[in-house]
Amino acid sequence: MLIVVLLVVESCAKVPITGRKQFNLLPESQLMSMSLTQYGTFLQENEALPESDNRVQMLRSVGNRIAKAVEAYLIENHLDKRIKNFEWEFNVVDKDVINAWCMPGGKVCFYTGILPLTQTETGLAVVMGHEIAHAIARHGNERMSQGMAIQIGGVGLSKAVEEQPDIGQNIFFPLMD
Repeated sequence: MLIVVLLVVESCAKVPITGRKQFNLLPESQLMSMSLTQYGTFLQENEALPESDNRVQMLRSVGNRIAKAVEAYLIENHLDKRIKNFEWEFNVVDKDVINAWCMPGGKVCFYTGILPLTQTETGLAVVMGHEIAHAIARHGNERMSQGMAIQIGGVGLSKAVEEQPDIGQNIFFPLMD
């Protein structure tokens, strides 16, 4: 139990810009490697629009400008380790889905379905800034860590209930007199 408590305490980090506490179990280098693999697989299965497409050109122009501004801000504030090994990449996939996302390491994807809503470079920049913020704040690591913690907890509870069935009754049916 002590090891679990130490792991949780050690895994909690403070997001430097917001000050919010964050639970990260995975080393950032491992997450980056996983992200690169997953992004490559995604692009093999979902063909990105060509660079010659005006929508792609606008997306990459906006994305690169925001990425440069973010990098300058982080460097100026001695937070550049947040983007260490980032390789910004901006793609558009032709799907009628109203969504955009960013993977750890700066891999960004917009679906064509969201572009009519963004309409202009300014609208695109709002969504792009939001997606880039997810990567900078390391939300991918946080989500994976939360999922891992839930799975670990489930396995532990399952094992405990298997070995001592009355534990399950005490957890789920307390004070049932």
